[in-house]
Amino acid sequence: MPGLPPTVTSPAELVEDPLSAPDATDAAGTVVERVLGERLRHARTVDPVFARELADRLAALVERGGKRLRTAFTHCGWRAAGGSGDNTAVLRTGAALELLQACALVHDDVMDGSVQRRGAPAMHVQLARRHRAAGMHGSAESFGTSAAILAGDLALAWADDVLTEAALGTPHGRRLHEEWRAMRTEMVAGQYRDLHAQAARSSGVDEALAIATLKSALYTVARPLALGASLAGADDHVLNALRAAGRCAGLAFQLRDDLLGAFGDPALTGKPAGDDLRSRKLTYLLAVALQLAGAADDHRAVATLTPDADPKSENAVRQVRAALERTGAQDLVQARIAELTDMSLEHFEHTGAHPAVRHEFATLVQRATGVVPRRAEEVA
Repeated sequence: MPGLPPTVTSPAELVEDPLSAPDATDAAGTVVERVLGERLRHARTVDPVFARELADRLAALVERGGKRLRTAFTHCGWRAAGGSGDNTAVLRTGAALELLQACALVHDDVMDGSVQRRGAPAMHVQLARRHRAAGMHGSAESFGTSAAILAGDLALAWADDVLTEAALGTPHGRRLHEEWRAMRTEMVAGQYRDLHAQAARSSGVDEALAIATLKSALYTVARPLALGASLAGADDHVLNALRAAGRCAGLAFQLRDDLLGAFGDPALTGKPAGDDLRSRKLTYLLAVALQLAGAADDHRAVATLTPDADPKSENAVRQVRAALERTGAQDLVQARIAELTDMSLEHFEHTGAHPAVRHEFATLVQRATGVVPRRAEEVA
């Protein structure tokens, strides 16, 4: 992948990774399709226009979801806590996570003004085009934004429905719901901190890490692991070890996503490159680069990276990328990703999980972060 250090693998390379994903990932896709079928049939009984123009589009977005990492981590947490046998509740919990992810993506694209998602136009862009094609009155952009917010709300409602059904069907439903409830609030908190940081022109490293943890790390890995473990009746020791492991792996995942957002190839990532740089979104990558530039008295890099800069043009974005490389921030973040992946495996060992489950976790961490953990050989 152009611009990325050789130790970071591209999404296309991850698909071909010799460490095969757990069978649960394939099963999850089937369960997601089944859940979507259930929701769409109900939507059509409610209203055909709503079903055709909104619900169908939402289902298409979820079906383009790809690796189903959150579901895979949920299944891994279940196995780490001793889960075995019927995994229906686990897979349906994973399906709920996929729907929650769709909610986050649709709303995030509206807030960021992103035009592409998973290789297709973003939801608000699709709906604005629908407005124009139908010759409707009023602003197509306003219609697209409003309708996309409803699509995100629908995804959240579907997610809650599926999770509630899973919780009602298990003796561990109360603990499952507690994890889910905490995760939803963390997601909103992270999204708000992200908006707040942009409005306040924040640039602090600690704030960037707090946002990355709340907005992505917890609900991508830490909470899915805990959700799965809850379904197996895990005790506090196992849950705490899984949360620590997931926090590290999830943060590594987000830092890698920051690198891909700045340097990635849109043909592989499915979204435009440089959006975070144009919007001056506070990421750990940008915060570290600004800190390094200040320490080195690199005034040109500071001027380029400051939150007050307005790098809308492609040339300005190229200058930001050059500053990220010149300050050493790109290399530092890559090193931090490798460190976090190893830390996640260390924490996971404290669960006392079977070596096969530890190997499964190492595989998933590699898929999420693009880095082969140095400790992976110890659990192979």
